[in-house]
Amino acid sequence: MIQNKFSLGLSALLFSHVALLSACSSTSFQTQRDSPHTLSDQPQNHDTSSLLVYGGSILTMQGDQPQYVEAMLIENGIIRFTGKLVDAEKIAAQAQRLDLKNKTVIPGIIDAHSHLNSVGMQQTVANLYSPPDGNVVNITTLVQAMKNWAAQNPDFIQATSGWIIGNGYDDAQLQENKHPTASDLDQVSTTQPVLILHQSGHLASVNHKALALLNITSATKNPDGGVIRRVHGTNEPNGVLEESIVIQAMMQAFKTVPPQMMEKMALKAVNTYVENGYTTVQEGRADHGTTELWRSLANRNQLPIDVVSYPDISSEQSYMLQHGSSKNYQNHFRIGGVKISLDGSPQGKTAWLTQPYIIPPEGQDKNYRGYPAFAQQQDVQKMIDLAFQHDWQVLAHANGDAAIDQYLSVITNSQKHFPTAQRRDVIIHAQTMREDQLDQAKKLKLIPSFFSLHTYYWGDWHVAQTLGEQRASRISPTGSALKRGMIFTQHHDAPVIPPKSMMVLDATVNRTTRSGKVLGAEQRVSPYIALKSVTDWAAYQYFEEKQKGTLEQGKYGDFVILSDDPLKIDSQKIKDIQILATYKEGKLIYQR
Repeated sequence: MIQNKFSLGLSALLFSHVALLSACSSTSFQTQRDSPHTLSDQPQNHDTSSLLVYGGSILTMQGDQPQYVEAMLIENGIIRFTGKLVDAEKIAAQAQRLDLKNKTVIPGIIDAHSHLNSVGMQQTVANLYSPPDGNVVNITTLVQAMKNWAAQNPDFIQATSGWIIGNGYDDAQLQENKHPTASDLDQVSTTQPVLILHQSGHLASVNHKALALLNITSATKNPDGGVIRRVHGTNEPNGVLEESIVIQAMMQAFKTVPPQMMEKMALKAVNTYVENGYTTVQEGRADHGTTELWRSLANRNQLPIDVVSYPDISSEQSYMLQHGSSKNYQNHFRIGGVKISLDGSPQGKTAWLTQPYIIPPEGQDKNYRGYPAFAQQQDVQKMIDLAFQHDWQVLAHANGDAAIDQYLSVITNSQKHFPTAQRRDVIIHAQTMREDQLDQAKKLKLIPSFFSLHTYYWGDWHVAQTLGEQRASRISPTGSALKRGMIFTQHHDAPVIPPKSMMVLDATVNRTTRSGKVLGAEQRVSPYIALKSVTDWAAYQYFEEKQKGTLEQGKYGDFVILSDDPLKIDSQKIKDIQILATYKEGKLIYQR
């Protein structure tokens, strides 16, 4: 649910750009001949355009029940055959052989929603995540993490004209259970601007120096779609910012970062996704600068995997009218449609609900229900109509059920005026989606993309602080959607949560909170369905079901080698499965 805030902001089988990718990561890509745990000895006259995969569990993800094959033959990047090994060997006796040594293959994992470029940012600035992704547990450790990072990264700080930046703090996990204020961040520096981004991406905190540079004073009014929090009983800003004002602050902090540094961060992000088994990834809610950054990298053959960008329809209409969307990749890049954000973050208490939050944020009364990103529904209607008129797929961020109501209403109207057979519009997050809303979404043929990892990261918080037991138990209602025969997808919304694909599966299957409680047992689904949501069904969301999502003849040879079979191990151990290797169109692009 993070908002993308930046203006520019893979031996014979590897891609030619391995050197650049490797330079951006501590993980190096190995050639297939250097892969003794996966490949058997090869004859010298092997066919390098063919790859024969065998010797393990090859889960094709075809159909409603698990199907395994003995072998898979890939030729020139496309799957030519799946079935018995003896038959595959007859077809291509000289193919290069990949012995799985009893490991498991699944299709390449497809990222249904995240913010690719921002992951590079998150890995560059100070890590303020709480466990298990970081070490910040209170404001004291947060301040120290910021100081340590600042001392170790003078070049980056110089590139930002002095800004000291951190990402990933979460008031829900800090011992103080509160946002750090400007006074807290003055402990980092009083002479340089300090900015820390909340893990949700919807809030931030800054120090007094940053407030001055941003011209935020007691006289500054709240901007449209945003809030400047105040010192209790006064109009004095306390340093905590919400929604639209966060975008302004981030743009100010990153405006002087040179393109070369932005490219380095971008490729670092790509590398992280590849390490987690992703072969198709998303740049959600992009601006034109970020979209052109990916296009530029693609034109220079720098992308080992497919990148799909969704520009923000509220700010990038001119850009979209000029460039439009496409279902065809150019060097692994395309614009897939548009993104619109209709509300904020439930854990940050800015999502738009129909019923009040259990405990409102500081300064709000007991009836506080969050707020919309666009106060006037007619404004939303005009944007969605524009998308329909130009056949742009719409991805709508809607966490709160009030925001989901708004989206369902405008989609209903747009479908009446611009009828089309194949829209596949998406509800991103759909955290508090009610049963009646699922019924309506099914009629409208909308695809909910759920964020079930909320059950682990913020499930306890939702019960105690935001939604209460009844509503919290229904966040990301995958079980309800499945009962209706709806296709749905799953995502991690990185960098809100690091792009850990096995954690996504784990949460979808187990729905276990940090405290060990099962939150909404009736919403759990089987490991096979969870896998469908990040492979087969995710490909459908992208209009790519003919090319991706399952391992069958005629589709791309995108696949991942896992240490264990998610369908055969204890479901509580799914999160511990290791990504051993990632292949894109039959080419090795990552090996653990």
